[in-house]
Amino acid sequence: MPPFVIPPLVKFALGTAGVAAIAAWVLNEIRRINEEIARVQTATIVERAQRATMPTLRRDPRSGEWRL
Repeated sequence: MPPFVIPPLVKFALGTAGVAAIAAWVLNEIRRINEEIARVQTATIVERAQRATMPTLRRDPRSGEWRL
């Protein structure tokens, strides 16, 4: 059976397509995170007060479990 050879141009095209897909994913994640940060920064005082009244999970140092 002859060896399977991929021409250099095909390798380059596949690599370029992979980099483009990864770049698009990273760009979408950056936009999503920036929107989340902007939403939190523009939260009203009422939302912040409501969040302050909610219980917070804390880790129990002896068992390592999370508890209210």
